[in-house]
Amino acid sequence: MPHTAPRSARGLRVVIVAESFLPAVNGVTNSVLRVAEHLHRNGHQPIIVAPGEGPTRVGEVEVIRTSSIELPRYDDVRVGIPKLWFSSLLRELRPDVMHVAAPVVLGAAALRSAKRLGIPSVAIFQTDLAGFAKRHGLGKLGPRIWNYLAWVHSMADITLAPSRASAWTLRAYGVNAVDLWPRGVDLELFHPQRRCRDLHRFLAPNGEVIVGFVGRLAREKQVERLAPLTHLDGVKVVVVGDGPERRELEKRLPRARFMGFKNGEELARFHATNDIFVHTGIDETFCQALQEAMASGVAVVAPSAGGPLDLVHQAVNGMFWSPEVPETLIGAVAELAANPSQRAELARAARTDVEQRPWAVVMEKLLDTYAEVIGIDRRRRRAA
Repeated sequence: MPHTAPRSARGLRVVIVAESFLPAVNGVTNSVLRVAEHLHRNGHQPIIVAPGEGPTRVGEVEVIRTSSIELPRYDDVRVGIPKLWFSSLLRELRPDVMHVAAPVVLGAAALRSAKRLGIPSVAIFQTDLAGFAKRHGLGKLGPRIWNYLAWVHSMADITLAPSRASAWTLRAYGVNAVDLWPRGVDLELFHPQRRCRDLHRFLAPNGEVIVGFVGRLAREKQVERLAPLTHLDGVKVVVVGDGPERRELEKRLPRARFMGFKNGEELARFHATNDIFVHTGIDETFCQALQEAMASGVAVVAPSAGGPLDLVHQAVNGMFWSPEVPETLIGAVAELAANPSQRAELARAARTDVEQRPWAVVMEKLLDTYAEVIGIDRRRRRAA
């Protein structure tokens, strides 16, 4: 099927290759949706290429689907199968720049084609696959995975990493063209005014302090770390999210309340109604749920590893717990649960901090990067 949308007189044509996309809902999907929405709203022409079956349009944006296979244990996640027609597709679409979200398989094929055709490319690093493998008993593969990811990202003109920790690791494995691109947050949706007394009373009928987790219930999120918190006096643990580990987690955390998957205003209401937000996974490249909790005016407790290192300032806008000393998670939560004034102070500082990162500001940084790599390509052509 030909793709012959007319080229805008002023906007960029951007092909966005997503390693994961709807109907799967995850950080990669959400980021791609945000990028496509912003580009279209500002007069550009995004076209999404994504694996598996699913919607072929998102609003006014076309989605081109490729063949895929299921990821074992994650039947809602599809891995794209590269096709020989990828280069032909790029020739047909004639993008000004290619944006590749979390390239692994489909994204690697896209970057090879873009490099061969001289199309400027921006790769987005989003998923710590080595950490993912470790949580599934494949930790010995970590260096090989990083070497492979470094090879993939080195094909791009520039890689955008969501945190300093990710950028440093990519550079350590030989990816030199790396810049920071954090995630934005919807400051109107995630807001302290979303706090709901009725929901708090429903979740904690005895007036307990609500300690909330929001995220995918998968092994790499290590949600089982919440188990000791369910035994703290005056604390009610509430888990929002779904995933392959839900049934096992419900068995391991019988005192916790599992509320299932939430999104939109309902998700924002749960975020703001928490008294403390806890993140348990230590392999986050950014941790968008943490940022949403901070925007919601909630005191946060996060691991001193990965993406949260850029978001949390100890005892200023949140608290750290140490992955090397798991008992610090219990200590941090117990301290905040007993000190409402301290929670309020941290929550105010957290909201003030994330107000510097609305999506509009973050997207302008992305557009600046597009302009940079397009300029690099033009200089190459003149030199040739």
